[in-house]
Amino acid sequence: MATIPKTPDELLIMREAGRINARAHQAMREAVQPGISTGELDRIAADVLRKHGATAAFLGYPPGGPYPFPATITASVNNELVHGIPSPDRILKEGDIISLDCGTVFNGYVGDSAFTMGVGPISDEAQRLLDVTETALKIGIDKARAGTHTRDISRTIQRYIEGQGYSVVREYTGHGVGRTMHEDPQVPNWWPPGRPRRGWHSERLQPGVTFALEPMVNMGHPATEVLDDHWTVVTLDGALCAHFEHTIAIVPDGPPLILTAL
Repeated sequence: MATIPKTPDELLIMREAGRINARAHQAMREAVQPGISTGELDRIAADVLRKHGATAAFLGYPPGGPYPFPATITASVNNELVHGIPSPDRILKEGDIISLDCGTVFNGYVGDSAFTMGVGPISDEAQRLLDVTETALKIGIDKARAGTHTRDISRTIQRYIEGQGYSVVREYTGHGVGRTMHEDPQVPNWWPPGRPRRGWHSERLQPGVTFALEPMVNMGHPATEVLDDHWTVVTLDGALCAHFEHTIAIVPDGPPLILTAL
């Protein structure tokens, strides 16, 4: 699949999809507290999307797949990295950290973003993990400019995270977003030394290219595994992890437009 830059009209639609997604995040952020269930957070996000005439990009994904995702959001707690399935039986408690990811489809275009936050007061080590992961996203966004190669973004994110004493998840990457949730270019949060892996390529960014950057950071080892529900990804060593994401658009000059900001 080739990377296809978006037209100005397409970017306007994607910006609205991103705003709706940001409103869903804001509503969930305000609702997170000890005693709430991840199923309730899913309902809150679904209500926001419905109110704004949008639909959930995650619900039923992938179309025709053997295990379609059953919810509007993913809700991943503590050592769950991504793709956690929300449930009315999953009750948050003080000291947890939760990653909330939502995708919105509006007029045929997708907005995709995620954040991690604490449930009530959290430990200093957990807060530092969140701060480093969010900063990694900001650093990656600032690096994403016209003429930059995607590998340079990957290396910038990796150097910062590993320099802070954490590890970068290998199996999951940033990705193009547009008419579908996963397009080119693929933008990993790390880059192998020397010659890249077979099938890997670095792309020179041009104006109109849209993609989601999403650093995924583990406090321990980078390895992960998928649980028997076919979706929930956890750290193999049980360590805490965090995930932040924005969909961005490359512009002719300067830093990119963050499509999933309010």
